[in-house]
Amino acid sequence: MSLQRTRTIIDAASKPGLPAHIKLRHDPGRGRWHVLAPERVFEPDEIAVEILKRCDGATSVESIAEMLAKEYNAPLADILADTISMLQELADKGVVKA
Repeated sequence: MSLQRTRTIIDAASKPGLPAHIKLRHDPGRGRWHVLAPERVFEPDEIAVEILKRCDGATSVESIAEMLAKEYNAPLADILADTISMLQELADKGVVKA
């Protein structure tokens, strides 16, 4: 029997969070953030870190994008599209759940 994994689809209403086995950690010695997963380590860029910090499983992608659009004084539509794209990529890798 094979278990088929279903793909999580991220949209504006999704409420992303990190699974229990995934950790977002700051390395103060190197001044970098890391996403720690079993047998994998990701080094997200500055924008990805700001998005991941807000992925608490309760805040929608749209709300995250609204916060970032205000913080960076950027068009909401662009931020929302980029945020969905990034989170979808991470969801496909099993780093984010929604």
